[in-house]
Amino acid sequence: MLNLPIIPRGSTVEIYGNGLINNTYKVTSANPDEPDYLLQKINHKIFKDVDGLQNNIKKVTDHIRKKLEDAGVQDIDRRVLTPVEFHNPASGSKSSSKLYFKDDNGDYWRLFLFIDGAQSLERMETPEMARIAGKAFGNFHKQLNDFPGETLCEVLPGFHNTPVRIANLKKRVAKDAFDRLKNVTGEVGYLLGRAGEFSKIVEMGKMGLIPKRVVHQDTKFNNVLLEADPESEEPEVLCIIDLDTVMTGYICYDVGDAIRSGANRGKEDEKNLDNVGLDFKIYRGFLEGFTKETKDFLTKAELDTLPFGPKLLTYEQAVRFLDDYLDGDRYYKTNYPTHNLVRARAQIKLLQSMDELIVQNQF
Repeated sequence: MLNLPIIPRGSTVEIYGNGLINNTYKVTSANPDEPDYLLQKINHKIFKDVDGLQNNIKKVTDHIRKKLEDAGVQDIDRRVLTPVEFHNPASGSKSSSKLYFKDDNGDYWRLFLFIDGAQSLERMETPEMARIAGKAFGNFHKQLNDFPGETLCEVLPGFHNTPVRIANLKKRVAKDAFDRLKNVTGEVGYLLGRAGEFSKIVEMGKMGLIPKRVVHQDTKFNNVLLEADPESEEPEVLCIIDLDTVMTGYICYDVGDAIRSGANRGKEDEKNLDNVGLDFKIYRGFLEGFTKETKDFLTKAELDTLPFGPKLLTYEQAVRFLDDYLDGDRYYKTNYPTHNLVRARAQIKLLQSMDELIVQNQF
Protein backbone atom coordinates (compact mmCIF):
# COMPACT_ATOMS: atom_id res chain seq x y z
CA MET A 1 0.00 0.00 0.00
CA LEU A 2 1.47 3.32 -1.04
CA ASN A 3 1.53 5.92 1.72
CA LEU A 4 2.43 9.25 0.17
CA PRO A 5 1.29 12.68 1.35
CA ILE A 6 0.43 13.67 -2.22
CA ILE A 7 -2.28 10.98 -2.43
CA PRO A 8 -5.67 12.29 -1.25
CA ARG A 9 -6.78 10.67 1.99
CA GLY A 10 -9.12 7.71 1.54
CA SER A 11 -8.17 7.14 -2.10
CA THR A 12 -7.65 3.70 -3.55
CA VAL A 13 -4.48 3.04 -5.53
CA GLU A 14 -4.06 0.33 -8.15
CA ILE A 15 -1.39 -0.56 -10.69
CA TYR A 16 -2.21 0.92 -14.09
CA GLY A 17 -0.83 0.33 -17.59
CA ASN A 18 2.19 -1.59 -18.82
CA GLY A 19 4.96 0.99 -19.23
CA LEU A 20 8.54 -0.27 -19.38
CA ILE A 21 10.18 2.68 -17.62
CA ASN A 22 8.05 4.30 -14.89
CA ASN A 23 5.72 2.59 -12.40
CA THR A 24 2.17 3.87 -12.92
CA TYR A 25 -0.92 3.76 -10.70
CA LYS A 26 -4.49 5.01 -10.85
CA VAL A 27 -5.59 6.96 -7.78
CA THR A 28 -9.37 6.85 -7.32
CA SER A 29 -10.58 9.55 -4.97
CA ALA A 30 -12.96 8.62 -2.16
CA ASN A 31 -15.10 11.66 -2.89
CA PRO A 32 -16.91 11.29 -6.25
CA ASP A 33 -16.82 15.07 -6.65
CA GLU A 34 -13.02 15.06 -6.55
CA PRO A 35 -10.89 14.16 -9.60
CA ASP A 36 -9.00 10.92 -9.96
CA TYR A 37 -5.28 10.99 -10.65
CA LEU A 38 -2.55 9.16 -12.49
CA LEU A 39 0.36 8.58 -10.11
CA GLN A 40 3.82 7.71 -11.38
CA LYS A 41 7.06 6.82 -9.70
CA ILE A 42 9.65 8.41 -11.97
CA ASN A 43 12.55 6.16 -12.88
CA HIS A 44 15.26 8.59 -11.82
CA LYS A 45 17.99 6.14 -12.73
CA ILE A 46 17.02 6.95 -16.31
CA PHE A 47 15.62 10.46 -15.87
CA LYS A 48 18.37 11.86 -13.69
CA ASP A 49 17.28 15.49 -14.07
CA VAL A 50 13.79 15.26 -12.60
CA ASP A 51 13.46 19.05 -12.44
CA GLY A 52 14.28 19.32 -16.14
CA LEU A 53 11.93 16.46 -17.00
CA GLN A 54 8.97 17.93 -15.16
CA ASN A 55 9.59 21.46 -16.36
CA ASN A 56 9.68 20.22 -19.96
CA ILE A 57 6.28 18.60 -19.54
CA LYS A 58 4.84 21.72 -17.90
CA LYS A 59 6.13 24.01 -20.66
CA VAL A 60 4.80 21.80 -23.45
CA THR A 61 1.39 21.20 -21.88
CA ASP A 62 1.02 24.91 -21.05
CA HIS A 63 1.75 25.76 -24.69
CA ILE A 64 -0.83 23.29 -25.97
CA ARG A 65 -3.34 24.44 -23.36
CA LYS A 66 -2.97 28.05 -24.54
CA LYS A 67 -3.57 26.95 -28.15
CA LEU A 68 -6.73 25.13 -27.09
CA GLU A 69 -7.96 28.11 -25.07
CA ASP A 70 -7.38 30.46 -28.00
CA ALA A 71 -9.35 28.09 -30.24
CA GLY A 72 -12.28 28.07 -27.80
CA VAL A 73 -11.98 24.34 -27.13
CA GLN A 74 -14.18 23.07 -24.30
CA ASP A 75 -13.17 20.57 -21.61
CA ILE A 76 -9.49 21.34 -22.05
CA ASP A 77 -8.43 19.03 -19.19
CA ARG A 78 -9.39 16.15 -21.49
CA ARG A 79 -7.49 17.56 -24.48
CA VAL A 80 -4.06 17.93 -22.90
CA LEU A 81 -2.22 16.31 -20.00
CA THR A 82 -2.53 18.28 -16.76
CA PRO A 83 0.44 17.96 -14.37
CA VAL A 84 -0.53 18.49 -10.73
CA GLU A 85 1.51 21.07 -8.85
CA PHE A 86 2.08 20.78 -5.12
CA HIS A 87 4.55 21.85 -2.44
CA ASN A 88 7.54 19.56 -2.05
CA PRO A 89 8.42 19.76 1.66
CA ALA A 90 11.16 17.14 1.39
CA SER A 91 13.25 19.33 -0.87
CA GLY A 92 14.07 21.94 1.76
CA SER A 93 14.12 24.61 -0.93
CA LYS A 94 11.45 27.18 -1.64
CA SER A 95 12.59 27.41 -5.25
CA SER A 96 12.34 23.68 -5.98
CA SER A 97 9.91 22.34 -8.55
CA LYS A 98 6.35 21.82 -7.38
CA LEU A 99 5.75 19.23 -10.07
CA TYR A 100 7.05 16.19 -8.17
CA PHE A 101 7.43 14.82 -4.65
CA LYS A 102 10.60 13.20 -3.34
CA ASP A 103 9.97 10.66 -0.60
CA ASP A 104 12.21 9.55 2.27
CA ASN A 105 13.60 6.70 0.16
CA GLY A 106 14.81 9.12 -2.51
CA ASP A 107 12.09 8.12 -4.98
CA TYR A 108 10.35 10.74 -7.11
CA TRP A 109 6.60 10.83 -7.64
CA ARG A 110 4.27 12.91 -9.80
CA LEU A 111 0.55 13.27 -10.42
CA PHE A 112 -1.53 14.05 -13.50
CA LEU A 113 -5.27 14.54 -13.66
CA PHE A 114 -6.79 11.23 -14.74
CA ILE A 115 -8.83 11.50 -17.94
CA ASP A 116 -11.96 9.45 -17.25
CA GLY A 117 -13.55 7.52 -20.08
CA ALA A 118 -10.40 7.62 -22.19
CA GLN A 119 -8.81 4.54 -23.65
CA SER A 120 -5.59 3.67 -25.37
CA LEU A 121 -5.06 0.81 -27.80
CA GLU A 122 -1.90 -1.23 -28.19
CA ARG A 123 -2.10 -1.72 -31.94
CA MET A 124 -3.19 0.10 -35.07
CA GLU A 125 -5.37 -2.75 -36.27
CA THR A 126 -6.61 -1.16 -39.51
CA PRO A 127 -5.33 1.40 -42.03
CA GLU A 128 -8.07 3.78 -40.88
CA MET A 129 -6.93 3.47 -37.27
CA ALA A 130 -3.40 4.15 -38.47
CA ARG A 131 -4.61 7.31 -40.23
CA ILE A 132 -6.24 8.44 -36.99
CA ALA A 133 -2.96 7.88 -35.15
CA GLY A 134 -1.01 9.71 -37.84
CA LYS A 135 -3.35 12.69 -37.66
CA ALA A 136 -3.11 12.70 -33.85
CA PHE A 137 0.68 12.89 -33.82
CA GLY A 138 0.65 15.27 -36.78
CA ASN A 139 -1.67 17.59 -34.87
CA PHE A 140 0.64 17.36 -31.86
CA HIS A 141 3.43 18.67 -34.09
CA LYS A 142 1.15 21.38 -35.45
CA GLN A 143 0.38 22.51 -31.90
CA LEU A 144 4.10 22.70 -31.09
CA ASN A 145 5.32 24.07 -34.42
CA ASP A 146 5.95 27.50 -32.89
CA PHE A 147 7.23 26.25 -29.53
CA PRO A 148 10.78 27.45 -28.73
CA GLY A 149 12.59 24.13 -28.61
CA GLU A 150 15.75 25.67 -27.21
CA THR A 151 13.93 26.18 -23.88
CA LEU A 152 13.60 22.43 -23.33
CA CYS A 153 16.07 20.48 -21.25
CA GLU A 154 17.71 17.51 -22.97
CA VAL A 155 16.65 15.00 -20.33
CA LEU A 156 18.11 12.05 -22.24
CA PRO A 157 21.17 13.34 -24.11
CA GLY A 158 21.60 11.64 -27.47
CA PHE A 159 18.30 9.77 -27.10
CA HIS A 160 17.76 9.28 -30.85
CA ASN A 161 21.32 10.09 -31.88
CA THR A 162 21.99 6.89 -33.78
CA PRO A 163 25.79 7.33 -34.04
CA VAL A 164 25.90 7.66 -30.24
CA ARG A 165 23.83 4.48 -29.86
CA ILE A 166 26.20 2.67 -32.22
CA ALA A 167 29.23 3.92 -30.27
CA ASN A 168 27.65 2.70 -27.02
CA LEU A 169 27.10 -0.76 -28.50
CA LYS A 170 30.72 -0.92 -29.62
CA LYS A 171 31.85 -0.09 -26.08
CA ARG A 172 29.56 -2.75 -24.66
CA VAL A 173 30.92 -5.31 -27.12
CA ALA A 174 34.50 -4.46 -26.20
CA LYS A 175 33.78 -4.75 -22.48
CA ASP A 176 31.46 -7.79 -22.53
CA ALA A 177 30.95 -7.33 -18.78
CA PHE A 178 28.33 -10.07 -18.47
CA ASP A 179 29.94 -12.64 -20.78
CA ARG A 180 27.00 -12.52 -23.18
CA LEU A 181 28.77 -11.53 -26.39
CA LYS A 182 29.22 -15.16 -27.39
CA ASN A 183 25.43 -15.41 -27.69
CA VAL A 184 25.04 -12.49 -30.10
CA THR A 185 28.02 -12.36 -32.46
CA GLY A 186 25.75 -12.65 -35.51
CA GLU A 187 23.43 -9.87 -34.38
CA VAL A 188 26.34 -7.59 -33.45
CA GLY A 189 28.01 -8.14 -36.81
CA TYR A 190 24.80 -7.44 -38.71
CA LEU A 191 23.99 -4.21 -36.87
CA LEU A 192 27.50 -2.78 -36.86
CA GLY A 193 27.86 -3.70 -40.51
CA ARG A 194 25.02 -1.29 -41.34
CA ALA A 195 26.15 1.53 -39.05
CA GLY A 196 27.09 3.96 -41.82
CA GLU A 197 23.70 3.67 -43.49
CA PHE A 198 21.89 4.77 -40.36
CA SER A 199 24.05 7.73 -39.39
CA LYS A 200 22.83 9.93 -42.25
CA ILE A 201 19.94 11.74 -40.50
CA VAL A 202 22.24 13.16 -37.83
CA GLU A 203 24.70 14.13 -40.57
CA MET A 204 21.94 15.87 -42.55
CA GLY A 205 21.05 17.82 -39.43
CA LYS A 206 24.65 18.87 -38.87
CA MET A 207 24.82 20.07 -42.47
CA GLY A 208 21.67 22.16 -42.00
CA LEU A 209 19.68 20.16 -44.54
CA ILE A 210 16.88 19.41 -42.07
CA PRO A 211 15.84 21.47 -39.02
CA LYS A 212 15.49 20.34 -35.46
CA ARG A 213 11.96 20.48 -34.09
CA VAL A 214 10.18 19.64 -30.85
CA VAL A 215 9.43 15.93 -31.23
CA HIS A 216 7.69 13.39 -29.00
CA GLN A 217 10.22 10.59 -29.56
CA ASP A 218 8.02 7.79 -28.17
CA THR A 219 5.11 7.65 -30.62
CA LYS A 220 3.58 4.31 -29.74
CA PHE A 221 -0.14 4.10 -30.51
CA ASN A 222 -0.92 3.58 -26.82
CA ASN A 223 0.30 7.13 -26.24
CA VAL A 224 -2.77 8.40 -28.11
CA LEU A 225 -5.75 8.79 -25.78
CA LEU A 226 -9.09 8.08 -27.45
CA GLU A 227 -12.75 8.09 -26.53
CA ALA A 228 -15.81 6.68 -28.25
CA ASP A 229 -17.64 9.10 -30.51
CA PRO A 230 -21.41 8.45 -30.38
CA GLU A 231 -21.85 10.03 -33.80
CA SER A 232 -19.16 8.00 -35.55
CA GLU A 233 -17.81 4.48 -35.73
CA GLU A 234 -14.33 5.93 -35.31
CA PRO A 235 -13.00 6.97 -31.90
CA GLU A 236 -12.19 10.60 -31.21
CA VAL A 237 -8.64 11.61 -30.34
CA LEU A 238 -8.34 13.38 -27.00
CA CYS A 239 -4.63 14.03 -26.57
CA ILE A 240 -1.09 12.69 -26.73
CA ILE A 241 0.39 11.37 -23.49
CA ASP A 242 3.75 10.14 -22.13
CA LEU A 243 5.70 13.35 -22.70
CA ASP A 244 8.89 12.33 -20.87
CA THR A 245 10.96 12.25 -24.04
CA VAL A 246 9.68 15.46 -25.64
CA MET A 247 12.88 17.20 -26.73
CA THR A 248 14.31 18.63 -29.91
CA GLY A 249 15.06 16.18 -32.69
CA TYR A 250 14.17 15.35 -36.28
CA ILE A 251 10.64 14.82 -37.53
CA CYS A 252 11.34 11.40 -39.02
CA TYR A 253 11.97 10.08 -35.48
CA ASP A 254 8.28 10.33 -34.62
CA VAL A 255 7.06 8.75 -37.84
CA GLY A 256 9.71 6.08 -37.47
CA ASP A 257 8.85 5.00 -33.96
CA ALA A 258 5.12 5.01 -34.67
CA ILE A 259 5.59 2.64 -37.62
CA ARG A 260 8.19 0.55 -35.83
CA SER A 261 5.91 -0.04 -32.87
CA GLY A 262 2.53 0.02 -34.58
CA ALA A 263 2.89 -1.53 -38.03
CA ASN A 264 4.66 -4.70 -36.95
CA ARG A 265 2.57 -7.81 -37.58
CA GLY A 266 4.18 -9.42 -34.54
CA LYS A 267 4.87 -8.42 -30.96
CA GLU A 268 7.90 -6.38 -29.96
CA ASP A 269 9.17 -9.43 -28.06
CA GLU A 270 7.95 -12.02 -30.57
CA LYS A 271 9.96 -15.25 -30.34
CA ASN A 272 8.57 -16.72 -33.56
CA LEU A 273 10.18 -14.48 -36.14
CA ASP A 274 7.88 -15.79 -38.86
CA ASN A 275 5.21 -13.62 -37.23
CA VAL A 276 7.30 -10.44 -37.52
CA GLY A 277 7.04 -8.12 -40.50
CA LEU A 278 5.84 -4.74 -41.71
CA ASP A 279 2.14 -4.27 -42.40
CA PHE A 280 2.48 -1.96 -45.40
CA LYS A 281 -1.15 -0.81 -45.32
CA ILE A 282 -0.73 0.35 -41.72
CA TYR A 283 2.47 2.12 -42.72
CA ARG A 284 0.74 3.97 -45.54
CA GLY A 285 -2.28 4.83 -43.43
CA PHE A 286 -0.16 6.44 -40.72
CA LEU A 287 1.87 8.47 -43.22
CA GLU A 288 -1.28 9.69 -44.95
CA GLY A 289 -2.75 10.92 -41.67
CA PHE A 290 0.51 12.43 -40.45
CA THR A 291 1.34 14.33 -43.63
CA LYS A 292 -2.21 15.67 -43.89
CA GLU A 293 -1.59 17.57 -40.65
CA THR A 294 2.05 18.54 -41.24
CA LYS A 295 2.61 19.08 -44.97
CA ASP A 296 1.96 22.82 -44.73
CA PHE A 297 4.90 23.48 -42.42
CA LEU A 298 7.40 20.66 -43.00
CA THR A 299 10.15 21.30 -45.53
CA LYS A 300 10.49 19.13 -48.62
CA ALA A 301 13.72 17.70 -47.22
CA GLU A 302 11.90 16.69 -44.04
CA LEU A 303 9.06 15.08 -45.98
CA ASP A 304 11.63 13.13 -47.98
CA THR A 305 13.09 11.67 -44.76
CA LEU A 306 9.78 10.29 -43.49
CA PRO A 307 9.88 6.91 -45.31
CA PHE A 308 13.40 6.34 -43.95
CA GLY A 309 12.26 7.02 -40.37
CA PRO A 310 10.77 3.55 -39.71
CA LYS A 311 13.95 1.80 -40.83
CA LEU A 312 16.11 4.19 -38.80
CA LEU A 313 14.13 3.76 -35.58
CA THR A 314 13.85 -0.01 -35.99
CA TYR A 315 17.59 -0.28 -36.50
CA GLU A 316 18.22 1.99 -33.53
CA GLN A 317 15.85 0.02 -31.30
CA ALA A 318 17.58 -3.23 -32.22
CA VAL A 319 20.88 -1.61 -31.24
CA ARG A 320 19.39 -0.41 -27.94
CA PHE A 321 17.90 -3.79 -27.01
CA LEU A 322 21.16 -5.54 -27.83
CA ASP A 323 23.14 -2.93 -25.93
CA ASP A 324 20.96 -3.43 -22.86
CA TYR A 325 21.28 -7.20 -23.13
CA LEU A 326 25.08 -6.91 -23.14
CA ASP A 327 24.85 -4.45 -20.23
CA GLY A 328 22.97 -6.82 -17.98
CA ASP A 329 19.43 -5.57 -18.69
CA ARG A 330 19.73 -2.33 -16.73
CA TYR A 331 17.43 -0.10 -18.81
CA TYR A 332 14.38 -2.07 -19.96
CA LYS A 333 12.23 -4.18 -17.68
CA THR A 334 12.68 -7.85 -18.52
CA ASN A 335 10.70 -10.97 -17.66
CA TYR A 336 13.42 -13.54 -18.38
CA PRO A 337 17.21 -13.52 -18.98
CA THR A 338 17.09 -13.37 -22.79
CA HIS A 339 14.15 -10.97 -23.07
CA ASN A 340 16.20 -8.11 -24.52
CA LEU A 341 17.90 -10.49 -26.95
CA VAL A 342 14.50 -11.71 -28.16
CA ARG A 343 13.44 -8.10 -28.61
CA ALA A 344 16.59 -7.27 -30.57
CA ARG A 345 16.12 -10.23 -32.91
CA ALA A 346 12.51 -9.23 -33.56
CA GLN A 347 13.61 -5.70 -34.46
CA ILE A 348 16.23 -7.03 -36.86
CA LYS A 349 13.59 -9.17 -38.58
CA LEU A 350 11.27 -6.16 -38.80
CA LEU A 351 14.05 -4.08 -40.32
CA GLN A 352 14.67 -6.74 -42.95
CA SER A 353 10.96 -6.70 -43.80
CA MET A 354 11.08 -2.92 -44.16
CA ASP A 355 14.07 -3.22 -46.47
CA GLU A 356 11.89 -5.26 -48.82
CA LEU A 357 8.70 -3.18 -48.63
CA ILE A 358 9.63 0.47 -48.10
CA VAL A 359 10.88 2.37 -51.11
CA GLN A 360 12.09 5.93 -50.61
CA ASN A 361 9.24 8.44 -51.08
CA GLN A 362 6.67 5.66 -51.46
CA PHE A 363 3.70 7.02 -49.51
